[in-house]
Amino acid sequence: MATTDELIQNAREKMVKSVEHARAEFATVRTGRASASLLDRIDVDYYGTATPLRQLSTVNVPEPRMMTVQPFDPTSIKAIEKAIMESDLGLTPSNDGKLIRLPIPQLTEERRKELVKIVRNMAEEHRVAVREIRRDAMRHLKDLVDKGDVGADEEHRSEGRVQELTAEHTKQIDDLLKHKEDEVMEV
Repeated sequence: MATTDELIQNAREKMVKSVEHARAEFATVRTGRASASLLDRIDVDYYGTATPLRQLSTVNVPEPRMMTVQPFDPTSIKAIEKAIMESDLGLTPSNDGKLIRLPIPQLTEERRKELVKIVRNMAEEHRVAVREIRRDAMRHLKDLVDKGDVGADEEHRSEGRVQELTAEHTKQIDDLLKHKEDEVMEV
């Protein structure tokens, strides 16, 4: 039998994970400067298996507008180059046989606006996830009340705590979104 405290703690942990996931996803969205996390979403077809780029290479940022990708296996350089070209990052790789260079071009105003839309959609998905966690917690709370394990006062207090958690974590996602929008729109 779960207590209301366990239920609330479980909801809190799931909401924290949702906020962290939002933070990680936002880091993969390109801004005007180079960041190794841009390539986190890229999977490379390595001997027929979709493998994360990070497992196949070292990614460095030697200067603000340049990234380098050094494959551990030099034979995978073409596959890595192809995966970067096919991604939605809009980067054009060039390689010298050992190292892939990725110059980061200035973002156009139009591309900035597209990226802001993408980031807003990501934020909305994470807000929805937090609200779904709230809904599940409320449903479990109702089940406890229906079974007679929890009284009406405890139910009311717990619902308030779950609602506070939801508001707190939604605000954190909104804050991350605002920060990322500012970063993307910065010229």
